[in-house]
Amino acid sequence: MSELPASWSEVEIGQIADVVSGGTPNANEPGNFAIPGEGIAWLTPADLSGYTAKEISHGARDLSEQGYQSCSAKLMPKGSLLFSSRAPIGYVAVAANPISTNQGFKSFVFADDIDSSYAFYYLKSIRSLADSLGTGTTFKELSSTAAKTLPFLMAPKAEQPRIAQKLDELLAQVDTLKARIDAIPALLKRFRQSVLAAAVSGRLTESWRSNNSRGWPWPQKKLSEITERVVVGYVGPIKSFLSQDASGVPLLSTTHITEDGFSWKDKRLVDSEFNIKNKKSRAVPGDLIIARHGDSGRACVVPSDYPEYQTSNVILVKTSKISALPQYLNIVLNASKYLVQDMQVGGVMQVVNTKAVATFQLPSPPLAEQAEIAHRVEQLFAFADQLEAKVATAQARIDRLTQSILAKAFRGELVPQDPNDEPASLLLERIQAQRAAAPKAKRARKASGLSRPSTR
Repeated sequence: MSELPASWSEVEIGQIADVVSGGTPNANEPGNFAIPGEGIAWLTPADLSGYTAKEISHGARDLSEQGYQSCSAKLMPKGSLLFSSRAPIGYVAVAANPISTNQGFKSFVFADDIDSSYAFYYLKSIRSLADSLGTGTTFKELSSTAAKTLPFLMAPKAEQPRIAQKLDELLAQVDTLKARIDAIPALLKRFRQSVLAAAVSGRLTESWRSNNSRGWPWPQKKLSEITERVVVGYVGPIKSFLSQDASGVPLLSTTHITEDGFSWKDKRLVDSEFNIKNKKSRAVPGDLIIARHGDSGRACVVPSDYPEYQTSNVILVKTSKISALPQYLNIVLNASKYLVQDMQVGGVMQVVNTKAVATFQLPSPPLAEQAEIAHRVEQLFAFADQLEAKVATAQARIDRLTQSILAKAFRGELVPQDPNDEPASLLLERIQAQRAAAPKAKRARKASGLSRPSTR
């Protein structure tokens, strides 16, 4: 590559490393496996899912000697680069000790003069490239042939550990920053919960009441006393659905109620072909629906996209604006979600009891204060939404920052070059001469053929 420093070289990985596939013994034979640490260390790609450390010593299971001898898994030396070749392509870790893998890896046993930490970070930097070389229909897989042709940007031997050390420092700082930002959504969730708690306890509008001479405490009323009716939305045997762009009766169900409010999935009933058991379970904008199972107790106000909805497997609360504002009721119900969950009945699939919800006692302030509560909650939630959007943007930037740092490192821009370093071209010549002289039968032998001195 023309932008590389003069002392660097670009080669194919197959020129400086053995590419090693793995294997799996008969999974139905318990004797093929051992407790981690008691057998032959063995990895699957699943062991690297969510794994963030550089080195790894073993996976969820070891192989027994019997299992190892019965399959094509190969024991690789400490310092080998373990690179997943499917499901997905591109997980990478350094072997902390001799280790084997299943067939979901194309691992690299580099020459001793290649720093394993340097190779680790380089392989992380080309994950997208490796993925693009994967082939297959059911799932993509990186073949041994393709793995051997992956480019490797070789810095001088003395510069490799300097680059790896600098990456250790910088990416540790990035990880710390990422951890702090990743924690913010949970803080915002607790913030929203505290806002709801303050709203229904009266603390949110305490100063408003003192300025508006409103009575306190609020009376407690049953939900059925301040609404028109509380019913279960039910649709009879379903024969067919219409496509999204066709006409029909929009269907609301438990799956439409999300933590952030209403999630519209446009599925509609063919009215003439459905047995709608209860016409009273039709909802209009401004009504409330409550999830009966799953995240039971979650509530939302019916949106205004369509003039009328048919509800299914939810509790429908027909609101009366004279007695209660739907936005206020929505706040109270979501603040009381865990209390509503205690009203579940049933066996295998428990559902919220409609009669219990109808008699649920809730604070009932005057309509003017209900409107003020809804207004303040909306403002505070909007603030949280804005902050959440900024957090998402920051998370995306941090993800790009990691790749940016890696790209800079392997353009030779992260640490200064030392003119006294032996150029990588001489290192390459030495490695290739050593590989040509090494007995191929010894390199290919199963048990110890890929071993090398552990001098890292």
